[in-house]
Amino acid sequence: MAVRAPHLHLALRAFVLGAFAYLLRDLEECGEELPFAFEEHAQRNGPALYEYRPLVRGFVEARAERLRGRDDALLALEELAREPAAGIFARAHAGPKPSHEEALFRTVLLGLLVATAESCGGFDWDDDAFERAYADLEASLFGEQRAYTALAPLVGLSVGTQLELAPGLRVRAFAEGELARHWPEAQGLLPRDFGREADRYCVLELRAGLGAGEDPPDAAAEIADAVSAIRLATAAPLAAGPVLFETLDGRPFGIRPVLPIAATQPPGEPSRLDGFRGALAGELLVRLALADADASLADALDRWELALFQTEPFRGEQLRGALVALLGETWPLRAPLLLEDAPAARERLHGELLALAEGAAATALAADAVRRSLVHALRHGNRVELVRELDRALLGLGDAGRLRLVS
Repeated sequence: MAVRAPHLHLALRAFVLGAFAYLLRDLEECGEELPFAFEEHAQRNGPALYEYRPLVRGFVEARAERLRGRDDALLALEELAREPAAGIFARAHAGPKPSHEEALFRTVLLGLLVATAESCGGFDWDDDAFERAYADLEASLFGEQRAYTALAPLVGLSVGTQLELAPGLRVRAFAEGELARHWPEAQGLLPRDFGREADRYCVLELRAGLGAGEDPPDAAAEIADAVSAIRLATAAPLAAGPVLFETLDGRPFGIRPVLPIAATQPPGEPSRLDGFRGALAGELLVRLALADADASLADALDRWELALFQTEPFRGEQLRGALVALLGETWPLRAPLLLEDAPAARERLHGELLALAEGAAATALAADAVRRSLVHALRHGNRVELVRELDRALLGLGDAGRLRLVS
């Protein structure tokens, strides 16, 4: 292999070689053995194959602090700190308020050590195994493109198939063990019963290709927007997190909290995200950007989402405020015209919204009318113009039917 940074190669090889000797001695002195997994690989035509796989990651992670204090680790960190290409790893969120050196140690040194040990099947040194692992690291450090992934667990929702909400952003089923491979502690960070209940087995996955020197996206913000869009499209009691897991070129990059508004699960019955609602959620996700230029729309969205977590009388106050911001002071008239086609349904909704306007608690129908009105306003694309068109329809000068969309 043509080594691009010989000084870095030498320092990292010394660290991994020293760590192997230290960990092997620790095993011998303690009389322990590496835990292992005995995995079955079924074949369609033929007998099943079985793989004996030592679980080195957990063993290494348990001794990370001691490895961190060794002289060869300090020298390797010094060499990494001199390498500008390692800056993206230094900015990784590898723990609560990590230092740059701690982030480099967690994301680069430990990752290289574990990759080499997994290739060796333990701590019996093999030069070729290290060179392969180091080649992958150099390709990540000095390559023109990096592959970034963020994964957030979802609760309150089920899917029948993988659904793409936007380029690089999808909802899919969780694969058992996919997080534990990088983060042995992941089980303690997942929602209760995640992976075992029908509405607790999905994840939101964000993927991005990063150019050389380009920082990762703000995954917490993008996932929070996706949660809002799915809540609008499905009325599901959806929550993400409480943390998201990041990888960079297949290496553990960090664990970050999901924004509180997205990480908190509102009350309600679980829902299903089908192809139609998935497409609607994707459309709404794009149109949420309209709120950047429309303060009233932004206020309505914020109040509606806050109301999901509140009880009366605060829930009713937030919903009234959302409708005022969205449709103006005459919202008890405008919203039924926007949402209902049949006169009887329109009259019933008007009555419930009128009661809400007079201070009554929000009924399920009135609360859902706020969500549906927001969906219509986002899909229309111009909230101010939508209000004007509704007023024309109220005066008999326009057709409200053409404003009515599936919500």
